[in-house]
Amino acid sequence: LTNNVHNHANYNLPTYGKVGIPGLEQSHVWIGIPFCIIYIVAVVGNCILLYLIAVERSLHQPMFFFLSMLAMTDLILSTAGVPKTLSIFWLGAREITFPGCLTQMFFLHYSFVLDSAILMTMAFDRYVAICSPLRYTTILTPKMIIKIAVGISFRSFCIILPDVFLLTRLPFCRTRIIPHTYCEHIGVARLACADISVNIWYGFCVPIMTVISDVILIAISYALILCAVFRLPSRAARQKALGTCGSHVCVILMFYTPAFFSILAHRFGHNVSRTFHIMFANLYIVIPPALNPIVYGVKTKQIRDKVILLFLPKQCC
Repeated sequence: LTNNVHNHANYNLPTYGKVGIPGLEQSHVWIGIPFCIIYIVAVVGNCILLYLIAVERSLHQPMFFFLSMLAMTDLILSTAGVPKTLSIFWLGAREITFPGCLTQMFFLHYSFVLDSAILMTMAFDRYVAICSPLRYTTILTPKMIIKIAVGISFRSFCIILPDVFLLTRLPFCRTRIIPHTYCEHIGVARLACADISVNIWYGFCVPIMTVISDVILIAISYALILCAVFRLPSRAARQKALGTCGSHVCVILMFYTPAFFSILAHRFGHNVSRTFHIMFANLYIVIPPALNPIVYGVKTKQIRDKVILLFLPKQCC
């Protein structure tokens, strides 16, 4: 590129290039195989979950409605990143347009924040079910569920949309090579030849503080749940109450533990190699979406029974 082209703003730069996973370029073809397998598991698992929840009347409950939202969001999260990553690994398709990069970034960040909000909502659902079981159907009415779904979706949209405008205002006159397999806000902002302090402040602090607030509300919900459970008279009742929360707790740990590890490593782990950061970031957008339906299928009796009935109808008759 000439210096004249370098001085143009981002709308005059038609494409950006991605390097994939730095340091592992020679192994991209082989790395893509497990990524593809895990992605297929994620898509098939979440689609089966959505199908069962849609067709089985016994699963038309608030908990399973929120679970279907989680499944759809997981599909968005993995699909926004993995197919493009596989095209880099297998086809060498490293280029992406600036609008395409913004679109990918938006859906990745949006689905991450929405996943967090859904987990918070599911914790509230479990709190009402265990602490106020007689009022469960009067509190979580269909109208209230729709309001909650629209509210958390709109909240996530409003939190992430400014990221797009913060990037479009920047002039990009340096390299257009993104050292990653997908577009993320701060990674793209660092390619700009301007002050990106606002991007760093908003892109890091606002979504993270939102997620932390979700974690605090989840912790409060489970503290109240535990207090209510330990007041139950019999051990069997306590085990049954805790059993309804088991799958949700597993999904919470799978979502937040690697997320906060990645954030802390990115901010403070200066000795951690870029290769590790990028590999971990890619695993994060595909492994939780693949494991979530498996966890709910194994630990939730209603779903487990319906899955067995779906695939082994003769044995169940």
